[in-house]
Amino acid sequence: MGKRHVKVVVISDVHLGFLGAKAKELNKYLKSIQPETLIINGDFIDIWQFRKYYFPKSHAKVLQRVFKLAGSGTKVYYLTGNHDELFRKYSGIHLGNINLEDKLILDLDGKKHWFFHGDIFDVSMHGSRWLAKLGNTGYELLILINKFFNGIRLLFGKGSINFTKSVKDATKRGVKKLNDYELAAANIAIDNGYDFVINGHIHLAVIKTIEGEKGNVVYMNSGDWVENMTALEYNNGSWSLIYFKDLKFENPYFNFDANDLP
Repeated sequence: MGKRHVKVVVISDVHLGFLGAKAKELNKYLKSIQPETLIINGDFIDIWQFRKYYFPKSHAKVLQRVFKLAGSGTKVYYLTGNHDELFRKYSGIHLGNINLEDKLILDLDGKKHWFFHGDIFDVSMHGSRWLAKLGNTGYELLILINKFFNGIRLLFGKGSINFTKSVKDATKRGVKKLNDYELAAANIAIDNGYDFVINGHIHLAVIKTIEGEKGNVVYMNSGDWVENMTALEYNNGSWSLIYFKDLKFENPYFNFDANDLP
């Protein structure tokens, strides 16, 4: 019913089970496409922030949507991240069209693509895991404060402000700069003869060419579904960065609330 055909779709950092996850928006996006391949590049389920009392219907609907895509012929690759690292001990399991891996190499139109979450390049994840988890708890509190603040603004007829995104972006940019995150991924990709390297983790969506020590490579990041709501799509030999806010859902089939989607 009017679904867009896409050869490859990449999403990451959905953080299902986390207060800030934009599950309704992601469900709407996934419902509007029919990808040949769906790559979930880590942190799909936020085990760090998972609470027994918090896994709303909209989050469950995203899981159902992924299973439905797999059942309709989409090849699904679930690549593990740091927030769902518990699944890494099961890497290599294949259930029908769903494949659980730590990394993935795909040849697309003669170009080698290397997909992995990217947390291995974040030094804040090594030796200071407790600090990283503490930071996530603080971020969850910040989201609650942000919602309360925007509720007050709404009462006075003013628009919402997303200061959680500003704080998160500033923090992630600092980490990226400290670790030369993108350059580290690019240099390893060049050494291995890859044409593209695709990460998640830092929640900063981008497509750009990076000049490394021994050549260049196209670096891409699929962003996230907490602040930015972005994805990467591959069609006709080229990649595009997709922002949910820019998508048009003209077919009324896609305009229901996520809780009502079949």
